Amino acid sequence: MGVATDTRQDRINLRLKPSAKNTLERAASFEGKTVSNFILTSALAHAEKTIHEHEAMSLNSRDSEVFFNALAKPIRFNEKLTAAFEEHDQRVTSQ
Repeated sequence: MGVATDTRQDRINLRLKPSAKNTLERAASFEGKTVSNFILTSALAHAEKTIHEHEAMSLNSRDSEVFFNALAKPIRFNEKLTAAFEEHDQRVTSQ
């Protein structure tokens, strides 16, 4: 009967001023956490927020209508744009 375990192997080391360490220790103690757990949970929460802010898009009603209309009715390429794409295909090789 094998039980999957989540092993923690990766490490991150920090260098910080004594005052910063004291602040982290104090905050961790207020929440009843170890300093490592406090830093990890705080950093992960901030990382998730940062990722969400860069991956999610919020539009007001006017902008969302413009966006969805653009998706529903794509523009037609004019001759210059079509020629530019063709020239790009001839000059650039994808790897």
